[in-house]
Amino acid sequence: MAELATIARPYAEALYQVAAKHDVKAWGLQLDALAQVAGAPELLAFADHPKATAEQVYAVTAQTAKLDLAEGVQNFLRTVIANGRLSALPAVVQQFHVLANAAAGVADALIYSAYPLDAAQLADVMVSLEKRFARKLDAQVVVEPSLIGGIRVVVGDEVLDTSVKYRLERMKVALTA
Repeated sequence: MAELATIARPYAEALYQVAAKHDVKAWGLQLDALAQVAGAPELLAFADHPKATAEQVYAVTAQTAKLDLAEGVQNFLRTVIANGRLSALPAVVQQFHVLANAAAGVADALIYSAYPLDAAQLADVMVSLEKRFARKLDAQVVVEPSLIGGIRVVVGDEVLDTSVKYRLERMKVALTA
């Protein structure tokens, strides 16, 4: 996986430098759609086929994304395809978002919850989490019933686990030690 990150980093940095001169948020949304499309095994198989041209791969990718791509995003996609790096596109987009968030002073937060959170609950949780992590957070909530109750939050390489499952596991370790 480190190899993919190494490949993705220069693309993400160059992409962010160009996007910073335009609309980073709009580009980010377009790139998210392209990353989702590029993650499809069928598209990667098509792109690797010896008879598929770079322009054909571009056309299929752009049409599947179902978005009107900005000219800079189109050029980026053509470059990635021409260099045979379509499989690295999701990693490039992930690193692009890390750079964009760092510039904006925001971090991505992945919140795992045993139950769906309504808007008011999420707002309350976000106030506490932003104090705890000392930065503005962009949250994405994932429902994970195996947590039993509580939440587990992942921000970068930091994890805050207040779930019932985690507490039960800690109690088990303490009792068997």
